[in-house]
Amino acid sequence: MTTTFYDEIGGEQTIRTIVHRFYEGVADDELLRPMYPEADLGPAEERFALFLVQYWGGPSTYSETRGHPRLRMRHAPFQVTPAAAQRWLVHFRAGLDAADLTPEQDERFWDYVTHAAQFMVNTLE
Repeated sequence: MTTTFYDEIGGEQTIRTIVHRFYEGVADDELLRPMYPEADLGPAEERFALFLVQYWGGPSTYSETRGHPRLRMRHAPFQVTPAAAQRWLVHFRAGLDAADLTPEQDERFWDYVTHAAQFMVNTLE
């Protein structure tokens, strides 16, 4: 049986810990909070958790319920600036710090999210 990164880091509970801490930061962030039009961040938190679960090798619930991730398309309505990407990373760093990852696991996760944040930038202003 092949062990996935999802399994190595502790599965869904670890990802939910990371994502929950991330959204605690987003909730009060003046730059990022307006990108979440819903009053309740719970649905966004759920979607992000399911995406990361699937991305790292867990159940494919995200695709089963939402289709292909199409990340750039889903974020196209929002102005994702370099400053917004950096704020996103600040909150994601807090999420990773809240998880009980090894330094190697943390580095792998951080490498992915830093590239993802840069990839999502769609405007320089």
